[in-house]
Order: sequence, then C-alpha cells, then structure tokens
Amino acid sequence: MLVARASSRTVQRVARNFATVVDSAGVKVAAVDTNQPTTSVTFLVKAGSRFESKPGVAHGLKNFAFKGTAKRSALGTVRESEIYGGVLSASLSREHLALTAEFLRGDEKYFVDVLTSFVTSAKFARHEYNEYVAPVMQTEVEESKFNPGFQAIEAAHAVAFHNGLGSSLLSSPHNSITHEDILSFARSTFTRDNIAVLGTGIDQATLSTLVEQSLSKMSATSQISSPASSYFGGETRLQAHGGPQTVFTGFGSAGVPSPEVAALAAFLSTTPAVKWSQGTSPIAAALPTGTAVEVVYLPYSDASLFGLLVQGPTGSAVKEAGNAAVQALKTATNGLKGDDLKKALAKAKFAAASAVDSRAGLVSVLGSKVLSGHESSIDSTLASFDKVTESGFAKATSTLLKNKPVFVAVGDVATLPYVDDLGL
Repeated sequence: MLVARASSRTVQRVARNFATVVDSAGVKVAAVDTNQPTTSVTFLVKAGSRFESKPGVAHGLKNFAFKGTAKRSALGTVRESEIYGGVLSASLSREHLALTAEFLRGDEKYFVDVLTSFVTSAKFARHEYNEYVAPVMQTEVEESKFNPGFQAIEAAHAVAFHNGLGSSLLSSPHNSITHEDILSFARSTFTRDNIAVLGTGIDQATLSTLVEQSLSKMSATSQISSPASSYFGGETRLQAHGGPQTVFTGFGSAGVPSPEVAALAAFLSTTPAVKWSQGTSPIAAALPTGTAVEVVYLPYSDASLFGLLVQGPTGSAVKEAGNAAVQALKTATNGLKGDDLKKALAKAKFAAASAVDSRAGLVSVLGSKVLSGHESSIDSTLASFDKVTESGFAKATSTLLKNKPVFVAVGDVATLPYVDDLGL
C-alpha cells in the first residue's frame, strides 16, 4: 500500500506538468520534463486498425514509417539518426499509430523534422512497398502464427466487436494491399485535428514552437471515421500447431470502460505481489502444474474487453485450468467485501499509476486523452476507483457476465474445451 501511494504521488506530480494546449497550428501538444538526459517526441495519430479504409492498410502504414520523404531517403534517415544517436520506432494499436523519436537533449529540432517529414511528405513509393514494407508485413504475419496467445486475442476482438475494434492489427497473409491504398489512408489520417504531439524530457514551449513551425501547413480536417462500437460475443476455434494449447474466454461491453471491471481484473490477476510466491489470487492456487492464466483487460475509447487467457500443454489441462478460472470469476462477480474489495482497488490503482512510469506507458495512457482534448492527467482515473462501492462492484461485474461470452480456442481443437465445458 505504501508503494502504491508513493507511486500515485509521483504520477500526480508528473501528470500536473503534462498540460494540453492547442497551438496556432491547430495541433494538440503536451509535454512533461523531469530533467532526464534524453528526450522523446511522439506523433500520436488516430490511425489504428479500427479506422482503416481497407483491411491491412494500417499495418502497412506502420511499416512505411521513416521510409523515403521529400526531404530524405530511407537510408538518409537511418544514417542521420545514427549520427545523432537517436532511435526511431513505430507502433500500432486498434485506435492509434504512434511514431516516436528518442534522442539526446538538444537534438529535438532534427528529430521533430524527421517525424514531420513522414506525416507531411512521405512518398509511399511502389518499390519501397515491394522491397521493404510488404516483406516485413508478411514476416510479422508469419511470426504471429507461432504466438497462440496473440492469435486468441485477435480472434476475440473479431468475435466480440466484428467491425471497428474487431479489425485485425495485421494484414491477411494474402492481401491485395497496394502502395496507393496506404497512401490514400495516410492522406485521410495525417491531418492536424487527427494528430497529438507528446514529449518527455522537453519543455512545453519548445515543443509547441517546433510543432507550429512544422505542421502549420497540414490539412486541417480528417476524413476518417469509425462507427460506435457494439458488442456481440460468440465462439470460434482455430487449428494451430506449435506453442501451448490456448483458450480465451471473456466478455466485452460497449461504452466507457468501468473502474469496477478494472478492479475485477486486478483482483483475479495471478501476478503475485512478492516474487516467487504464489500470491493470493483465487485463480492461482487452483491451477494444475504447467498451466497459466493471464487476466486480460483492454479498455478502449468506447468499449472494453475483459477475459481469461488460459494456456497449458494439453487440452485436458487447459480445461481444468479454465474451469478453475471461470469458477473464480463467477465467485468474484457475486461481490467483493471488505479487505477483498480494498485489495482489488489498491492493485487496480497501482496498475494504472505505474503504467505511466515509463515513456511508452505515459504516451499510451495519457496520449489518447491529449488527442481527444480531455484532461491529460491520470488523477481522474485514480479518483474513479475511490468511488467504487461494494454494491456498485457487484452490479457492474454481474452485468458484464450477463452478456454473451467470447470464447476462442487455438491449438488442437479436437481436444480443447468448448465454452459450455467451462460452465459459461
């Protein structure tokens, strides 16, 4: 508890300095500076897979990052960035594309220019797509086949939400995407009102000035949209070879994510507070040897997905572990009392607060708030847990379980359980 409180105080100090502004270029800019020796700048673009115009174009856009632009070639970007000692990276989620530069203090002008060049003058050349982008996309697709956990979460989104949030983070193995498709998607997403610029280790005024100089001539209005998320639920089974036998079972909901469900995830989590101990999770003690259960909670802007990812060496072991996990889930959703609820809320608070301790976490957690124009602080998230009551927890979590479940089996589908085998 003392660690959680200390972390919370640290985050609140940082968050108060993470201020949102709209500069004269019409781009939302936010920065936090704790006097660290390095700086990072992220262009967060509302260009996740839920917004794509054609399946797989968001995946392609992510892999086109830092290729040829009007200012420099892909090789030129690599050479210059290495001379400065910086690191460039791109990551994709269902709602955002994050383009990040990390570098030594004082080099912000060059690296903001690199990021700006991609969002304003990328060439999206055919030869770069054929020689560099498409092969990397295909490699990432092939690698995912050996990660049954990733496959299960991807399939769970498709079953839970169908379109929008159900769109895959990866392109299909035999896609028909062209460089023109990616160019068209980029043009519709790379607009001033669709980008937030986030900095760490840099003064707010300095970053705002650089953004104003760099992005003022961008198109102002985005042409992308995504329908409001609806939850459906359902079941699917994927035959796979290699890796552990895997089952995902869970529930989703449309609307604003609930602190009660976040607390439920924290209560059931099998990660112990003390390393090498079993912990006090109601799931951990009931698991057969060789199996594992990961509690998954994925909140989005207008929906959330909660579930249990069960993995083991055989279908029978997964069934046994899945039954134990589902039973613990049902017991918890009947209501948590006294110390159990206090423990769940404290763990949920700590998870939320510690998520912003790293640069990547800060951008992930607070970036979407900056982009949407909300208060760029984690204070409101932490405060929401203080309002959770025993009756409110019981009502919210029991309502979640009344929805149609999501169930995904990946592996030897002949031996893996079905949803009714786990009591759902």
